[in-house]
Formats: sequence, C-alpha cells, structure tokens
Amino acid sequence: MRNSLVPAGLLIVSIAAFLAMMAHQIKAEASSVPCHGEVVCPIGERGYHALEPDDWDGTSKLPVLLHFHGWKRQGYHVVKHPRIAAATRTKGILLIAPNGLNRSWDFWGKDTDDVPFALEVLEDAAKRWPIDQSRIYVSGYSWGSSMAWRFACHHGNRVAALLAISGVLPDQNEPCETGPLNVRHVHGLKDTVLDFPYGPKGELTHPVRLWLDKNGCDDGTDTVSSWNVTKKDNFIRHTWLNCRNEKPVRLDIHPRGHFIPSGWINRQLDEILGPE
Repeated sequence: MRNSLVPAGLLIVSIAAFLAMMAHQIKAEASSVPCHGEVVCPIGERGYHALEPDDWDGTSKLPVLLHFHGWKRQGYHVVKHPRIAAATRTKGILLIAPNGLNRSWDFWGKDTDDVPFALEVLEDAAKRWPIDQSRIYVSGYSWGSSMAWRFACHHGNRVAALLAISGVLPDQNEPCETGPLNVRHVHGLKDTVLDFPYGPKGELTHPVRLWLDKNGCDDGTDTVSSWNVTKKDNFIRHTWLNCRNEKPVRLDIHPRGHFIPSGWINRQLDEILGPE
C-alpha cells in the first residue's frame, strides 16, 4: 500500500512557503491602506500620523498644526488626544504628528536630525493633502515644545504661529535666524518637570525672552490681561504687539503644573484663525 503521508521535510518547506506568502500579502495589504489617524505615514525608520478635520470637502487647502509629542510618546497619542485633535478636527486644520526617534527629540543644538526630518514630514504630507503653506502652525508639549522651539529657531519664517506648551530651548540666547510670525507660549508656575524659566531677577516674562529679542519687541509695551476656561484653568496673559515686522508675542501663565491646559490650544486656534 502506497504511503500517503507527506515527507516531513517537504511539509516543513510547504509551511514555510505558505507563511512567507501570507506575510507578503499582509504587508502588501497594509501598505495599500491610506495613512490616517493611528495608521502611520512611513518615512525611513519612522514616520508620522495625520488627522484630517471633520467635514473637509477633500479638495480645499488645509492649514496644518505640526505637533511634536512629549517624551516617551508617539504621534498616535497626539491624533487621539482630546485637547489637541479635538481642536483641530473642528477648525478645518490638518493635524500632523511626527514620531520622535526612540520616542524622544533632539532639540539641544543646531546639529540635530530632527529638524530635517520634520521638513521631510511636511514635504511628504504635501504630496498626500493640499496644504496651505502660508498657514503652518507648529506646536508641542513638554520636550515636544522644546522641539517646536528648535524647529521655529531654524525656520521661523515658515512658522505662521508657534503654540508651545511647557517647554523652551535650554539657551534663551540661542542665535536663531528669525522668529515665528506669531508666538504663543504657556507655562505653569508649579511645573516640576520642566521648571518655569524665571529670569535672572525672577522675571515672569523670561520664558519668551528669546522671541522678544528676535522679533524686536519693545519690553515696556506688554499688556497684561486674564482669561479662563474653567475654575481651575485660568491664565495671566502678557502680550507684546509692538514688535518688528508685526510679529506679536504672547505668554500665558497659570498657577499649576506640567500638562496641556484644557481649552488652551482651542483658544489659540480661534484667535489665530479669526481677526487678531
């Protein structure tokens, strides 16, 4: 009687070939999925995440919020964040969230690969979506905020607005080429992760010293006002409008710690998109 069993060696080869075929098919199917939300847009070793606004017609040019995530996070955390994504989705803004190498950012000096990577992200995104290059807003939280500062330091003229949250460049005397067209920074006085950067004599306006100098703002012309979102989320705002080339600087100070304040990004986008 003929043995109908398949030889063990042939069986192993057949299984290996089948698994290889399935892996190739899965990879092909994954690569055909448009990057959106938690599906990464690949660039080299890493990539970025993107989220279109609600009710986008699919053709109109989109302003961009390029947001750098915090330490040990990734871009998919950003596109799911209720205080970031919820704001961009309702205001017609494309949210772009790059992935930091090893979940971090190198913002310490000018010789960083993360600025060229961020430019690659914007270039790649422009091939996928109709981006309004005149309205690129750059944001970040914690170490991501410091990275947003670093990007703005290199390419200030491309940054229509900087929305920085609880993180600055280590050196407020950084020789940046130019400042962003519109600077907005928020920091908590009780921040124990990235301490509030007081001035040499305890000045509360020191967190934006670099941009005040770079944009040629008149120190003596800041106005002070207050605003709030909730009973806990209240802010003292310093505003400098008398700046060279009409590049205003705003600093919001709150009495709490290290976090993204409720409603802060939402309010900044409202003010930026509306009349100044």
